[in-house]
Amino acid sequence: MKKRNILLALLLGFCCWMQAQTGYYTRDFKDKALGKKASAWVKSGEWRHDFQKASPHKSVNVVDFYTQYQKNPLQWTALFRWLADTDLLTIPAGKYPIAGTPLVASVEDSQNSPLEKRNSESHYHHIDFQYVVKGVERFGIIDHLTSKPKDKYKPDVVHYNYDVSKTCFYDSTPDKFFIFFPSDWHIAKVEAPKAENQNIRVIVIKVDYLD
Repeated sequence: MKKRNILLALLLGFCCWMQAQTGYYTRDFKDKALGKKASAWVKSGEWRHDFQKASPHKSVNVVDFYTQYQKNPLQWTALFRWLADTDLLTIPAGKYPIAGTPLVASVEDSQNSPLEKRNSESHYHHIDFQYVVKGVERFGIIDHLTSKPKDKYKPDVVHYNYDVSKTCFYDSTPDKFFIFFPSDWHIAKVEAPKAENQNIRVIVIKVDYLD
């Protein structure tokens, strides 16, 4: 079973790499110097504020992360300090205001569902910070070129019709967190084949997106 999971993970990575050659999945920043600066900043851990439990998943747009952090350090600093200071496994499920900010941390005990039962989405004014602290959740990131809105934008969400064959899927682990910026059209809480069960605990925090 372990060998099979490794092979599936390798195949998944290869498929996403192939898809990325012809799809558009996240904002493309042309400034190479900015890209190098953002990558170095993420690697430095300057953003951590004592939060050591997880790092950004490889799908996170590091330039968006860097630039949004610089524009809004109060919220990002408070977010990571709250994560560092909170026992995320034992705290009761619920909503927790983060002191000194408009942020609210949602602690959710939930279950993954089949892909066909999950909605794709994106947000214009907020960033989705999602950290699965227990279990395995599968996230999908959909291609912009083959996707179309299927409803009106309301109140800060829009859903899409999308091509499954052009979608990149990633399985979360508690050592990684995901950040979905407005250009990251995503699907959450999808069944993860390698999980022992589909029960998860996930921390969701919506951060203001600043132009």
